[in-house]
Amino acid sequence: MECALENITVHYEVYGEGKSIIILPGWGLNTRLTAHEIEPYFRGREGWKRIYIDPPGHGKTAGRDWITNQDKILEVLLACIDKLVAGKRFSLMGISLGAYLARGVRLHRADTIDGMAMIIPIIIADDKKRTVPPYKVLVEEPGVRADITPAETDLYDMAVVHTRSWLDHERTFPEVPEQEMGDFEFLSRIREQPENYAFSFDVDHLSEPFSGPALIITGRQDAIAGYRDAWTLLEKYPRATYAVLDRAGHQLEEKGGLVNALVNEWLDRVKESSSFRSNIAI
Repeated sequence: MECALENITVHYEVYGEGKSIIILPGWGLNTRLTAHEIEPYFRGREGWKRIYIDPPGHGKTAGRDWITNQDKILEVLLACIDKLVAGKRFSLMGISLGAYLARGVRLHRADTIDGMAMIIPIIIADDKKRTVPPYKVLVEEPGVRADITPAETDLYDMAVVHTRSWLDHERTFPEVPEQEMGDFEFLSRIREQPENYAFSFDVDHLSEPFSGPALIITGRQDAIAGYRDAWTLLEKYPRATYAVLDRAGHQLEEKGGLVNALVNEWLDRVKESSSFRSNIAI
């Protein structure tokens, strides 16, 4: 589906019906891969309209020369979300760098957001300023390394758990046609410049704490995003559940069942909070 804005068209996909939840992908990922990862959490659950968005340069949304930094990407996302939700309340979920963008959306639209979920969130955009543990493989099952294909090397080198079940799960992800992979040259121009990859403003400088139910899930062995930086957000999210999962890197390897439980508990809290707000309004 396409969201036509003044100077760019943003691709998005919708699953289900009900209260809107905007889902933002990790850097360089797309709606197809993100939905494959997130949709199982909504299996058997009604009442939620999941809107997966491809930011500029991601998936089927083209990059544009005038989009030179994260601030411009956020401007596009805000315009797209405003058009898609049409003044109604919504919730937000961001994965990795998508959680950084989600905090940008929250900064500008906090009054209309019911809940926030951040999974393996990038808190500090500049890699050199993050607090992360050293990369260390915790589990190495015999034979897994020998079975890795060249295309799977990057995933293997990122994971801290190398098991047959982990590899089998990774191989369930769909193949994405080249035309849906995104504009990596465009993304690299932003990613390689710290001043462009980060917002030009303090994304967490809130006039008041976010009052809705929140969820923050981190990996104890995540050498990319870390877990310590996310702890600094807690006072800004007084209704946040914060989870740091052992035996988990930036892929939250083999933690699908636990993440599922945490996400669904968050959805329960958002639903409860929304119903309470509606009753008060009546």
